[in-house]
Amino acid sequence: MSTFEHKAGTAIECLSIPLKLTKEISYDESGREILKCGFKIGGGIDQDFRQSPQAFTDNGIYVTDVSAEGPAWNCGLRMGDKILQCNGYDFTMVTHKKAVEYIKKHPILNMLIARKGVTQT
Repeated sequence: MSTFEHKAGTAIECLSIPLKLTKEISYDESGREILKCGFKIGGGIDQDFRQSPQAFTDNGIYVTDVSAEGPAWNCGLRMGDKILQCNGYDFTMVTHKKAVEYIKKHPILNMLIARKGVTQT
């Protein structure tokens, strides 16, 4: 997985790809409705990127896993994508916990992502 070298709070030159993820409605074992997004993240400004198993090169929020045929996969999100923004909220200067909380609380995620190697759509 290739990543970016970017310092939190500074401008990043890349092509930002807009993605809209609508979460999938599911039910837990108690019958309560849950919304699934189908991806996992790593990173954050509170994490030491030098210790990441994914070899991150900065403190951004990165997609570390995408469930095949889930909502994330279907909207175009891929492992290694860097989330720059989610519903207008800046993800380049966010802690891991805050990113997880933000992703969990919204049924629709309008994201801007950067993908290493993509220079045009």
